[in-house]
Parts: sequence; structure tokens; C-alpha cells
Amino acid sequence: MFTFIDENNLKVDLRFDEGPFEVEPKHVLALVQYEGKWLCTIHHRRGVEFPGGKQEPGETLYEAAIREVYEEANVVIEDVKWFAYYIVHDDIPFCKAVFTAKVKDIEPFTGDHETEGMLWLTEEELWKLPNLSFYMRDAGMKKMLQEVKNHERQW
Repeated sequence: MFTFIDENNLKVDLRFDEGPFEVEPKHVLALVQYEGKWLCTIHHRRGVEFPGGKQEPGETLYEAAIREVYEEANVVIEDVKWFAYYIVHDDIPFCKAVFTAKVKDIEPFTGDHETEGMLWLTEEELWKLPNLSFYMRDAGMKKMLQEVKNHERQW
């Protein structure tokens, strides 16, 4: 387990297994890489971040990851694999499941999505952005990307 304090001064536990869970995951995050670049979305308040969101009733976490990537970036993903999860110890703790996935199709971004757009960025480009979402700047995100490199899959 990797533990750190986020920008909101909250303790966060990051684990690279599938449980058992201290807090059941109800949120998802998708790490999608294509041709050496990461899929990022532009959230109107938080800034640039990886796609993700809340699981809907009756939906699996895998289905939520697929839906969120499409709703936010118009990218169809496949071969979705469990990667990690993290628990944010707020007044009401919450847990986010993290997946990796391959790109099946990239449809034109039409603007009628949950974000202001999408970007494909190298890791170097990502860390240089001034408008990264707060959670993208934390120690957990850097640890996740390091672990992706350590367990590189065929993208």
C-alpha cells in the first residue's frame, strides 16, 4: 500500500490489488494510452485529468469506466483491466477503482460531452501543464504512472 496526503490535506491509500475493500469503490478512473500518449480530458472547473466518474446504479465498475471514457472523450475502449484503487479518507470516505484499457476507436469530439475536450499527451507534456487537475498533481498519480511502467502492458 502507498499512503500519501493530498492537496486537501486528506490521507489517501493507494493499493494495487482487487481488495478486499475497506470502502466499496463507487468511482472509476481510466488510464488509457495510445501511441505513447495518455488520454486526458479537460474538465471545466478542475482542469486536465484522466477520464473517470461515478458508477451508475446497476452498472459494474468496468462498465462505468467504458461509459465515462466515451462520455468524456468520445473514445471507445476495450480490454479493460483492473489496475488499482484508492481510498480518500474524507469525512465520508470514498474509493475510486482505477483501470487500464486499450483504444478500440477514436470518434470525432463533437463538443456535446461532459468535458470541454480531450488531449493526447506524453507523460512529459502532462507534468508541464499549468492547468492539471488537483488530483493529477498528487503523489498517488505519479505512483500509478510509475507502476504502469513497471507492469507495462501491450497497448
